[in-house]
Amino acid sequence: MSPTAQAKVSARRVVFPFTAIVGQEEMKLALLLNVIDPKIGGVMIMGDRGTGKSTTIRALADLLPEIPVVANDPFSSDPSDPDLMSDEVRQQLEEGADIPVVHKKVQMVDLPLGATEDRVCGTIDIEKALSEGVKAFEPGLLAKANRGILYVDEVNLLDDHLVDVLLDSAASGWNTVEREGISIRHPARFVLVGSGNPEEGELRPQLLDRFGMHAEIHTVKEPALRVQIVEQRAEFDENPPAFLEKYQPEQEALQQQIVKAQQLLPSVTIEPDLKLKISEVCSELNVDGLRGDIVAYRAAKALTAFEGRTEVTVNDIHRVITLCLRHRLRKDPLEAIDSGYKVEKVTSRVFGIT
Repeated sequence: MSPTAQAKVSARRVVFPFTAIVGQEEMKLALLLNVIDPKIGGVMIMGDRGTGKSTTIRALADLLPEIPVVANDPFSSDPSDPDLMSDEVRQQLEEGADIPVVHKKVQMVDLPLGATEDRVCGTIDIEKALSEGVKAFEPGLLAKANRGILYVDEVNLLDDHLVDVLLDSAASGWNTVEREGISIRHPARFVLVGSGNPEEGELRPQLLDRFGMHAEIHTVKEPALRVQIVEQRAEFDENPPAFLEKYQPEQEALQQQIVKAQQLLPSVTIEPDLKLKISEVCSELNVDGLRGDIVAYRAAKALTAFEGRTEVTVNDIHRVITLCLRHRLRKDPLEAIDSGYKVEKVTSRVFGIT
């Protein structure tokens, strides 16, 4: 590692490398696909305590390449994409103003359980707005999360109303704050990641359906793997810079793979026959609405791009469809989420997989 790279690593808060995480393949795949295509709609991660949920999400944010942003902009506006820039920046661009650009790490924003709606969405200073005639807006966590990752631990304990607000912003890509007839909106496109422990209760089916994918994680049972995980953690805690250096080549290779996948994604195609079969699976499983069909198309395309191909295969669909549909089968809030057996069974029959 070069001295500058070393200085960068030591200047940043040290994060466990994503490529060093053992097991939990389902969670890692779901997170990577959402980073490649944020329109998949986020991931709900359900599993036991102490299985590395937070560690993995922090590691993913740290792995991602730096992004160009408008300097001193509270929304991390994209200097070239109007959908990802604030109205103010767009106006400046239309007026031909010179926009200063800097590069910064992708933000990972933690949403605390006790957060208020004002803290999440931002507030408008009515007094200032009325007395000075300016829209005095104090940005919230959604502004900070634009073009990043918004992580909600124990999402099943969060107030339903706040979960609704988060899901609406994640789906539309915009956050609108209205107070006393004054309205302000800003871009809020982020990868929403929720995690929770099933013992503390599930989310209502209507809210669960809004998450693109649902990953289940379990405590590793195999003694040899458990030893490997414990040893790795001890090695990291003992000497973080040396541990990071060891995984640097793998981290850089995965980062390049993600960037290439994002560029390749628009040219990935899926045969009409395969689309029809995905919808057949959704119909047979009695999935409400069309969100399941859309997410399954998107996830299969993202996986194809991740592997450097441009044509979706039956195998790609088979690998992602359980993650996209298992949480949409629950009609009764008291019912448990299907582990994937039903989805697997119907998919195998429809696609003729033996």
